[in-house]
Amino acid sequence: MGFIRLLYSSLFILLGSSLLFAQSNYWQQAVKYNMDIDFDVSKHQFTGDQTIIYTNNSPDTLTRVFYHLYFNAFQPGSMMDTRSRTIRDADSRVADRISSLKPNEIGYQEVASLTQDGSPTSYEVAGTILEVNLPKPILPGASTELKMKFRAQVPLQIRRSGRDNREGISYSMAQWYPKLAEYDYQGWHANPYVAREFHGVWGDFDVNITIDKDYLIGGTGYLQNKEEIGGTYNDGKPGTATGKTRTYRFSAPMVHDFMWAADPDYKHTTLTRADGNVLHFFYQEGDATTTNWELLPGIMDKAFDFINANYGYYPYKKYSFIQGGDGGMEYPMGTLITGERSLNSLVGVSVHELMHSWYQMVLATNESLYAWMDEGFTSYASDEVMNYLRQQGLIQGDAVADPHLGDVTGFLNFVQSGMEEPLSIHADHFSTNAAYGVGSYVKGSLFLYQLQYILGQETFKAGLLRYFNTWKFKHPNPNDMIRVMEKTSGLELDWFKEYFVYTTRLPNYGVESVAEGDKKKTTVIALKNSGTMPMPVDVTVTMTNGDKAYYTIPLGIMRGAKQAEGGKTYQVAPDWPWTNPTYELTLDTPVKQIRSVEIDDSRRMLDTDRSDNIWQADSK
Repeated sequence: MGFIRLLYSSLFILLGSSLLFAQSNYWQQAVKYNMDIDFDVSKHQFTGDQTIIYTNNSPDTLTRVFYHLYFNAFQPGSMMDTRSRTIRDADSRVADRISSLKPNEIGYQEVASLTQDGSPTSYEVAGTILEVNLPKPILPGASTELKMKFRAQVPLQIRRSGRDNREGISYSMAQWYPKLAEYDYQGWHANPYVAREFHGVWGDFDVNITIDKDYLIGGTGYLQNKEEIGGTYNDGKPGTATGKTRTYRFSAPMVHDFMWAADPDYKHTTLTRADGNVLHFFYQEGDATTTNWELLPGIMDKAFDFINANYGYYPYKKYSFIQGGDGGMEYPMGTLITGERSLNSLVGVSVHELMHSWYQMVLATNESLYAWMDEGFTSYASDEVMNYLRQQGLIQGDAVADPHLGDVTGFLNFVQSGMEEPLSIHADHFSTNAAYGVGSYVKGSLFLYQLQYILGQETFKAGLLRYFNTWKFKHPNPNDMIRVMEKTSGLELDWFKEYFVYTTRLPNYGVESVAEGDKKKTTVIALKNSGTMPMPVDVTVTMTNGDKAYYTIPLGIMRGAKQAEGGKTYQVAPDWPWTNPTYELTLDTPVKQIRSVEIDDSRRMLDTDRSDNIWQADSK
């Protein structure tokens, strides 16, 4: 075990044990992978020896295990093929392409043998899932050794992984090895691969890849034999490896997946940040790439500064931006992105995939069940990072005061289509790709944005950092996230989660009237909610002299209210019971001194009809 591996393993063990001690009712499985891969570039095939040490930290006795065989999806007649050809708005990257693959173009992962602690197992391949019956059960707290020999063929690039992508990258190796399925408090998650999201076991990976010496590899993990590989991995010095092949030895502590890419024409550059984090860049030089990829390191260095300060500190010492894949896809310590883009587009995809290192690669939600916690939270943060980069003049475009407002408009427009579905639907089971995309990326982002509105900007920001530091290297679910926000704010927020995640209900608040009260020195503002979801209501009252007064009307079920945010101090009005469609806000101000009354002047709340949100004195 190298020094870096020992250092990081010790760090993560300490972090993990302290977190588990702090939350004694939480458990998660653990795994150690050791893989030796022999890759034949002439056939696009490889063989593998895989040893897994699997630790059952659950309170349950396990009599079987499951593996994902993702490459099997890239065969005519697979579930992915069928789903893509029958869903009404197919992803154009897939469409009917799988159905026309030839035998030497398909993907497959075939198991040659599989033992548990030296004894043969019985197993069956069911599409992209390997079902394994164990010769002996794995007791709670016990570890077992699973040894597999397998062979695989890399499919033509269709979705995420594959060979010879449209930009000419030889190998984008994602979802490429037999991967043990996750077992958690909800049981096994042996979901067939039909297009979308993933869930994995936290663990350590030692991966040795032997490949033609002309190919340069980048990906997850720390390279352990830089001197042997040489070149840009070893400060420009020639490597010591001899022969027609060379072996890359990677070590990746505390990750839940392993990705790599290889190409004979990669240019590899690095940037070492002030904090020691080394950024790697792999791309093919050309008219459509070189200029922008040369600018990318400096921009991403600044992006890291902003992200670390606002969302939690990146815990690894490496990140790679790798040209490959079919668009942009996140993995531990790196991403595969298509590289022939404008600078803004290249930075945009790089920022989004990098932010997944916070919301999925470190906060490892089950993205199959909660894709919105992965894509949505990433989108929320990405919008802010890109806005910051515009402020700094690092990319084109004008910075805005609030980069999330566009999502409000876009989402409410989609709601009018009637295609919206609840966020609680499993990622694979949305009726349309559009409903999945808007739900996961946009409504998921708005989940955070609505919490920002409810809690106030400063409290929300503190809660988001606390969420990262509480749940890093674990598998948080929606309730875990909400509980952090409750502890940070002192408010009850379960009502928000129930409405926003499990239904498609939305609020619709309005000002019905502004009238003189019983005493001429008071004003009564009559409000209504014509919608199907309750929310706290912020009201801005503007006086004829230009002064403003800010009120917040909390829901009774919140058991509290925000007090201030962004320099505003709110006067907290009496609670609005969620059962009541109307409410009266009484002000100790004569109506003649009021110029206007507006509900939610920040425009953050997902109000389905804002036409009645403003009352003007001249409209009486």
